Amino acid sequence: MRLVSWNVNGLRACMKKGFEASCAVLDADVYCLQETKLSEGQLDLEMPGYHMYWNYADKKGYSGTAIFTRPEPLAVTYGFGDDIHRREGRVITAEYEDFYLVCCYTPNAKRGLERIDYRMIWEDDFRAYLCGLDRTKPVVLCGDLNVAHEEIDLKNPGPNRGNAGFSDQERGKMTELLEAGFIDSFRTLYPDKTGAYSWWSYQFNARANNAGWRIDYFILSRRLRERLAGADIFPEIMGSDHCPVGIVLE
Repeated sequence: MRLVSWNVNGLRACMKKGFEASCAVLDADVYCLQETKLSEGQLDLEMPGYHMYWNYADKKGYSGTAIFTRPEPLAVTYGFGDDIHRREGRVITAEYEDFYLVCCYTPNAKRGLERIDYRMIWEDDFRAYLCGLDRTKPVVLCGDLNVAHEEIDLKNPGPNRGNAGFSDQERGKMTELLEAGFIDSFRTLYPDKTGAYSWWSYQFNARANNAGWRIDYFILSRRLRERLAGADIFPEIMGSDHCPVGIVLE
């Protein structure tokens, strides 16, 4: 089973930059999208052979997630936890026979860490949600998690230390998640691989110079390790400031 996650940074814009052609190349069984920036009825997209699920933010043109899946889930839920976490369309959970798939767009701590307090609440509540699912069946979490976990996960760790996405607080919460019984699929297979990034600023020719960050993940319940047959990053696929990432489960 091939699964792909992609922050499309506006699906309508990405559609104009080859989204459907990119999907044809990737040929995934499941696509998880973040930052769709859509309200219901704003996009007429057909994906023959896929069941399509959308979670929209209350605020127009903001956030949003989607799952397109060939195998039909047993159940699909939108959001998690308290109402405070349910207004920005950030989470969709699809239940399959032998695992839960959680598509997530984690809140950005913002410049100057102005949203770090909420981010910490989110991290603790979301980890509790994932651990609750994991007690029933294994979990596949994917999406833009808005953190580069270790120095190897971004081009310029020194100047970015303490900034949103590379603060000690955010990195610590990722460590807590992994210690709760999960693995970072890419680092599990490629622990020392450098220059592997999934997001690049639109400024300073960052993508051309591969001055990026790895902030898009597939995080798996530890007991899925034996089924992990591949983990990929697709920097050659354009259309967004993020590129798709993927895994193969046997």
